[in-house]
Amino acid sequence: MHTQLPHLNSLKVFDSAARLRSFKKAAKELNVTPTAVSHQIKALEEALGTLLFERKTRAVQLTQDGELLAETTHNVFQLLANVVNEISSTKNIITVSTTSSFAAMWLVPNLDKFYKSHPEIEVAIKTNEQVDDIEKDRRIDLVIRYGIYDDSIKNSIKLITESVGMYSTPSYVLNRDASTDINLLETKWKNENLPEISWNLLLSNKVHKNKIFNIRQFDQEHHVIQAALAGQGVALISSLLVKNALNQGWLQDYKIAEIDQEIKGFSYYLLVPERNIRNKSILEFKDWITNEIR
Repeated sequence: MHTQLPHLNSLKVFDSAARLRSFKKAAKELNVTPTAVSHQIKALEEALGTLLFERKTRAVQLTQDGELLAETTHNVFQLLANVVNEISSTKNIITVSTTSSFAAMWLVPNLDKFYKSHPEIEVAIKTNEQVDDIEKDRRIDLVIRYGIYDDSIKNSIKLITESVGMYSTPSYVLNRDASTDINLLETKWKNENLPEISWNLLLSNKVHKNKIFNIRQFDQEHHVIQAALAGQGVALISSLLVKNALNQGWLQDYKIAEIDQEIKGFSYYLLVPERNIRNKSILEFKDWITNEIR
């Protein structure tokens, strides 16, 4: 039966073209020419006696047979990769996709702890503010997302729900004259689906006692933290992301008399694609980050 299978290389080329929906992108991924990809796909179609792609002017689209084969090759290559990683003596590489701020302010500073206990695993970090389709994009092994957690999401686990606090450098507190304006720093979400957490909402309908508040916005939380570290004002930011800065004494809590309520934030949650739920290296990382972040 095995002798009837197409050549493995042609299946690999097909898998790449089907996943990326482009011969040109597949050629770039495989480091070959688009013509070579086209020839491999044509040879595979002739061997199977069916069309796998519909060729359009500037795009290709999978046929029904192509969709069926794409789903199978996708699963088979991922399973093969998982087994090879598990039995190989070389270092395993897992790719984690997450937000820029979480990567910069929590994951990277804590990653050395993971390496000490798992030296055989290397973590590659991909930052993206958009939502990746991890079931289709095999370049991503797991994602850490930020937002409102829904426990009905398959193969997901909530890592932590943050609180939001007000922080500044000790020098900002000491050097700010009581009569001067207060600079307030905040994040304006790129993701419009996230509910607003802002100084204006917190200060609305409050008695300001002649204080003047200047609000400055950034589109990344770690930019807000960097501005606070530079002594530019008081940051409204996740207590999780400033934990290292607090431990080092670089930032401290800042109390504004007009704001006395608890500020609720969002959740960080981990999501593993179906193909990786039994991958040993990914399970090791999942166990580590679940325990470390809590």
